[in-house]
Amino acid sequence: MSKSMESSKLSRTINLILIITLCLTIIIPFMHILALSFNSGVDAQRGGVTLFPRAFSIDNYLEVFKQDNLLNGLFISIFRTVTGTILGVSLMSMAAYALTIKTLPGRKFISFFIFFTMLFSGGSIPYYLVLNKLGLTETIWVYILPTLYSVTNILLLRTSFNQLPGSVVEAARIDGYGEFSIFYKIVVPMSKPVLATITLFTAVGHWNDWYAGTFYVRSEKLKPLATLLQEMLTRQNALSDILLKSSGSQAYEMLDKITITGESLQMATIMIVILPIVVMYPFIQKYFVQGITVGSIKE
Repeated sequence: MSKSMESSKLSRTINLILIITLCLTIIIPFMHILALSFNSGVDAQRGGVTLFPRAFSIDNYLEVFKQDNLLNGLFISIFRTVTGTILGVSLMSMAAYALTIKTLPGRKFISFFIFFTMLFSGGSIPYYLVLNKLGLTETIWVYILPTLYSVTNILLLRTSFNQLPGSVVEAARIDGYGEFSIFYKIVVPMSKPVLATITLFTAVGHWNDWYAGTFYVRSEKLKPLATLLQEMLTRQNALSDILLKSSGSQAYEMLDKITITGESLQMATIMIVILPIVVMYPFIQKYFVQGITVGSIKE
């Protein structure tokens, strides 16, 4: 009995050490980025800034908020994230539920067709040509319509729906419920964890995406926040490189006036981009933890 208790105590101690180590590997880099974002960029180049800013400064954040079209880019990001997430999760969950119905005609072929698109891609140029032919480029819908489905998310949802008690669904069919009623009144309420997980994945994907705004639109009014911040970092790094390679009194005077660097500006940008996700995550944490383990336990 004592050996069993000692073994259990040792196991808990090891688990505690591993959890603390994992937490530190996440918290320490985050604190480092936060400290650099509030530290003078020129001072940070000397090194030695770890968890707390040495030369406190908000110049990095002021430079970010000076960018043109920042509020418009924020609106574009919010619109595409909210609209794209709602439409995407709704359509993917309905598609996943349809694939769990054994009487669906061509169910195996549809499943194979969806999975096939996960293995092969047409390439960037054909993809752009398709979007342009459909009239989606230079519109806000280029951020939403092409991303309405994800094969990985559909398969994850289908796996979760297959694990629901079949007797409940069959009883609903016997009572005269249609498939839409079963989906919205039974399947969705019983699948909140996995739906919250897919919602988080989809929202983060929309919010952090800068690629589409760079290659599929040219109008500054249609570019999301992530794209604007990425372009700002590119300009700042290019300016710093030009000044460093230049000679003359004017170049040295401009270098003396610069208190930010590309790295410090990047840290402030990272904090601004991840802030909405950090704020949202605690509200869906319990669903996310349950949903991410879908498939690990079966009836």
